[in-house]
Amino acid sequence: MWRQRSGSSLCYACGKLNRIDAAACFYCGARQPGLWGFGSALGRVVGRLDVARLVIAVCVVAYAASVLIDPGAALRPRGVFDILAPSTRALYALGAAGALPWAEGRWWTVFTAIYLHGSLLHILFNLIWVRQLAPPVEELYGPGRLFAIFTVAGAVGFIVSNVTGVVLTIGASGAVFGLLGAMVQYGKSRGGTFGLAVLRQYGQWAIVIFALGFLMPGVNNWAHAGGFAAGYVSAMVLGHGDRDAERGVHRVLALALLGLTAAGFVLALWTSFVG
Repeated sequence: MWRQRSGSSLCYACGKLNRIDAAACFYCGARQPGLWGFGSALGRVVGRLDVARLVIAVCVVAYAASVLIDPGAALRPRGVFDILAPSTRALYALGAAGALPWAEGRWWTVFTAIYLHGSLLHILFNLIWVRQLAPPVEELYGPGRLFAIFTVAGAVGFIVSNVTGVVLTIGASGAVFGLLGAMVQYGKSRGGTFGLAVLRQYGQWAIVIFALGFLMPGVNNWAHAGGFAAGYVSAMVLGHGDRDAERGVHRVLALALLGLTAAGFVLALWTSFVG
């Protein structure tokens, strides 16, 4: 069912037709262009993936888990920005990023922290932007490149904030800025009236949200800046659908990053509750 044992398939690297059992692509030379018979199945998995729903679902589950780990702390009366705020202990256990866990060798936190949030308003704000930005990015880049841009931007944003000394940090906002960066890159690359309209709209959103970050407490502006830059560069490297249709290599990259993120949560739970 999953493995194709005969016939032809598209090369994951160049998108051209090869024998499923070819050792190297006849056109570009990529090794195992049919991915040992699993290329078509993997492509279907990513092609049917609703990235926005996946991200939202993981964020909601992770937030619920962070509240349930220490419900007393989450239910403590606080200000409006800290309603149902998980404890630092719970967030650290689930994979919060920052200079502290980075120094302890918890490299996986740059992936897991994307899906953790510090309050009810925090998660609502970020998920509204995921729901707003993911569909247009997917339309222009495809689901595989969308997930790759989102993940790389979030991870790079946290790496930047780790290096600059932010002790503990969480949230999908760096990855959200990566989606804004991808749309800005598309607008610049597309050019013309439509490209200019995209560039102006998403560029203005990025500027306004970034500026608001300096007016609100606890906002990680280093992660926002790093995420935007990483999203812009990732989109430029991966290309968009107007010039380059999504290929197998993009879907393999997305699945690899999905697996890396899942492994990160396993490592976070293992080190916190088992190891």
